[in-house]
Amino acid sequence: MRWSKVLTLAVILVTVIAVGLTAAAPLSIFKDIKWLPWGKEIVLGLDLQGGVHVVLEAKDTPEAKVTDDSLKRAVAILENRINETGVAEPIIQRQGERRIIVELAGIEDPEKAVRDMIKPAYLEFKNAAGETIITGSDLKDAIESRDPTSGMVEVGLEFTAEGTRKFAQATTQNVGQPIGIYLDGEMLQNPVVSEPITNGKARISPYESLEAAHTVAILLRSGALPVQLDVMEKRTVGPQLGQDSLDRSINAGIVGLIAILAFMLVYYRVPGLIASIALAIYALIVLGIFIGIHATMTLPGIAGFLLSLGIAVDANVIIFERIKEELRSGKSIRSAIDAGFKRGFVAVFDANVTTLIAAVVLYYFGSGPIRGFAVTLSIGILASMFTALTMTRWMLHLVAATNLTKNPKYYGA
Repeated sequence: MRWSKVLTLAVILVTVIAVGLTAAAPLSIFKDIKWLPWGKEIVLGLDLQGGVHVVLEAKDTPEAKVTDDSLKRAVAILENRINETGVAEPIIQRQGERRIIVELAGIEDPEKAVRDMIKPAYLEFKNAAGETIITGSDLKDAIESRDPTSGMVEVGLEFTAEGTRKFAQATTQNVGQPIGIYLDGEMLQNPVVSEPITNGKARISPYESLEAAHTVAILLRSGALPVQLDVMEKRTVGPQLGQDSLDRSINAGIVGLIAILAFMLVYYRVPGLIASIALAIYALIVLGIFIGIHATMTLPGIAGFLLSLGIAVDANVIIFERIKEELRSGKSIRSAIDAGFKRGFVAVFDANVTTLIAAVVLYYFGSGPIRGFAVTLSIGILASMFTALTMTRWMLHLVAATNLTKNPKYYGA
């Protein structure tokens, strides 16, 4: 007996159990250890933690009529604004000819979120006579910052090449005169031009906080809305239904997992035990990736994870059946393991690749929860291939090397 192999297996088992306990639930004693990735929470989607559901309708105004193109641009601008605020996996989609549905998860201040979302964000520079000399359409970038000398919070503006030319001309003609900066018709600043500004840059200050400046910078970067958007419906979505669905999903997953592990142990014995350890490693890998990429977990995402778990089990079943066939033909344990993985690889690879292609198609053509399902399914497939084809094989070889399981019956043969 090779005790080093037994020790290696024991270390793997203890490690999986220890890491699994830290990831088990918010009640884990390790949850407050910040350097442990398992102590962090996975971001939940609207269906699990609640948020705000808003229905916007585009209205005709004397300045702009609602068209298909203007509504498409409005959707794109809303997406830019919301994505830059860091909201996790928003849902933004058109409804009919004039309406846009927006769903945002985990919003602490729904009223402010909606106000910032539908602001026209029309930027103007006006001379003393009230004439508009440059607009937000000439803006290249807007970034919030804090002046290192004065400590004032400001928004730095950078104009396009055409905007730089217009601004240089306007400041040259208005030396000693004020040029007002307006956002949605409200004066933000009215500085006096002391000298021509030819570098295409300007500053708006002061702001109360970096957060306020950041909001204005987002609005300016995303551009002005091409049409007026009115709020037709706004409701807060509570997490109670989502929590109930989450609990049901977790319970169903636990019951299903226990049933799978019991079947693997009874039917495949030693390989079934190894597969159970590999599945635990697979689950921890997927969980770590979700936390690492700040993935948003929705009910469809949980479904994708559970489906990929089933695919991982299926890969093990295919390989173990090949190993049993090799053992029945008279091969040794180690030879049967190698031959089983070699014969089963093509079937496992083909099945996973075709499912991965389907997930890519869903992600490309889908939106919102459908994309979440596709992402979790893709991550799960890649992780399951790794654990089934590498971790399981390596651990089976370790078991075979201990000489504790020489009898083919231990492998279900």
